[in-house]
Amino acid sequence: MTEEQPNNPLHGMTLKAILEELVERHGFEELGRRVRIRCFNEDPSIRSSLKFLRKTQWARTEVEQVWLADQEVVQRNRRRNQRRAAMRAHRAEVEAAGGVVGPLSERERAPDESPPEAKPEAKPAAKKRSKKGDLPSW
Repeated sequence: MTEEQPNNPLHGMTLKAILEELVERHGFEELGRRVRIRCFNEDPSIRSSLKFLRKTQWARTEVEQVWLADQEVVQRNRRRNQRRAAMRAHRAEVEAAGGVVGPLSERERAPDESPPEAKPEAKPAAKKRSKKGDLPSW
């Protein structure tokens, strides 16, 4: 049991810690929707859920899968928030230095700069019919 398991995300996590984290994050009602077992839907408690999950391997596996999926979402949100914080810090640094971030607004644009103009789309030329005899005969 003391072996290192670098590729096992559940290594070192007890069932109680997993269940408490899921209940804190989602509540028993949401867990009951995700994993259809009575201990989440009828008179739920950590104690009764642990007792059932320790005896029933399929239910324990389901709860572990929900926890793993939840951890992926947590990691993705953490990375996104770190990127956003870095962008905010960069913008604040640029603005403090007197620079402009992003596209120029109408007020910030120099008087000799004109906004880029959109080119009108060319309409396809209509085919001309010269005579009645030019019509195809079916």
